[in-house]
Amino acid sequence: MKQSITLKKVFAAVFLVLPLIASPAAAGLAARIDSIINRQSQQNAQYSISVADAQTGEVLYSQNDRQAMIPASNMKIITSAAAVHYLGADYEYVTRVGLWGDRLVIIGSGDPLLGDDVTDRRNDRKPDWLLLDIVEKLKAAGVTSISDIIVDSTVFDDRRVHPSWPVDQLNRWYACEVSGVNYHGNCIDITARNVGGRVILDVMPDTNYVNIRNDITAVNSGDQAVGSYRTNTPNRIIAFGRCRTSQGPFKVAIERPAAFFGFLVYEQLVRSGIEVTGELLEKSVTPGRDFDKIAEYRTPLADVLLRCNEDSLNLAAEALMKTIAANVPNDSGAAGSWQRGSELMSEYLAWLGINPEQYHIDDGSGLSRENRLSATAIKRALLNMHNSGNWQLYKQSLAVAGESGTINRYFHAEPYRGNIVGKTGYIRGVRSFSGVCTVNGKDYIFAALANNSNANSRTALNDIAKAIIDEFSG
Repeated sequence: MKQSITLKKVFAAVFLVLPLIASPAAAGLAARIDSIINRQSQQNAQYSISVADAQTGEVLYSQNDRQAMIPASNMKIITSAAAVHYLGADYEYVTRVGLWGDRLVIIGSGDPLLGDDVTDRRNDRKPDWLLLDIVEKLKAAGVTSISDIIVDSTVFDDRRVHPSWPVDQLNRWYACEVSGVNYHGNCIDITARNVGGRVILDVMPDTNYVNIRNDITAVNSGDQAVGSYRTNTPNRIIAFGRCRTSQGPFKVAIERPAAFFGFLVYEQLVRSGIEVTGELLEKSVTPGRDFDKIAEYRTPLADVLLRCNEDSLNLAAEALMKTIAANVPNDSGAAGSWQRGSELMSEYLAWLGINPEQYHIDDGSGLSRENRLSATAIKRALLNMHNSGNWQLYKQSLAVAGESGTINRYFHAEPYRGNIVGKTGYIRGVRSFSGVCTVNGKDYIFAALANNSNANSRTALNDIAKAIIDEFSG
């Protein structure tokens, strides 16, 4: 025990001393970054920045690095790292479909990528492949009719909307509901087309689950723009705006995702000639030996990390947070909840040695303005991933400079292209960018948060990453 305490003190002392030992390269980097954040355009912005040698952990630059700030989507770094930590690299979401007597049962695992259009394109799958496969499996089993369709989404709690999310944005794809059964990003895609002076709406998936009132005006000149908003009636949507040629597709978040999926299955069964005589039910089921499994749909953790980090899909991050909560035993009765997920992610940061004053975990995606992280907290999570056996898995989930994800439109010039991987973040007044720069075979971790920021802050954060490569490439 004494040896453990001594080593902990030595470790803490190293982290205190190393920032004070400035190598020539670190001094040059400090001058570059100071110049970037002291630009006239950045006078009102507040920064929390940390840069470290990924191999040794040596701090090469810091600026308010222990100051807790709003991280926006850099929260996803903590969420995804905690998911790898708690769930393991080999974790899979498994959605089970089977017959329970004459009832069709769908048991969810919280998979955020069922019917996800981006994932389906990456895997060369048709948009409605999952619905068609369920029908095919039923027909192969000789099923011509079923009674009820039961959808069990109770792996997560039923709090599908986070209380800190902006109410006026709940119909947007990035603020969609989070369920134990998710499908097509819990959204529909709407396209408006002007056909001979009449506006036609195309909806994908094609379903009667939502009721859309078309208030879009057909025009033959001028600007065109369309949008939608919810009404007080669930899944009653009003589309509005002006359409000259075509607009869309644009995503609109639906309500009650588990029922949405169950209803899509019902519609596909009827179209395929399988009779449904009963009801669509949402409830917990514990089928025994009489449960006849007809299909399992598996999604590896790697796919969810990719959508979470490279593409910044909020649903993926929130599902990861609730999945952590559902899979780590506890006595609080809050399994599958944001509350329990927050507790476990906080414990992960504490395990990394982060002082509680440097973080507050509210949601998994960073949409909530109640989240707080320091640059040091983000840096430690990236260091943990980098120095674990899961670095390649995690690195492949990050956006690549000039090539993919949220930084594909930046860093096209050499030597930056392909040598920076990271995660961006943006909500009003907040910009963030954290990740890893690779220079001459060495990795440098950076974490940078800007609050009270403006459009120029995105350029400043990108320039910080460039400065690391410029300084150490020589």
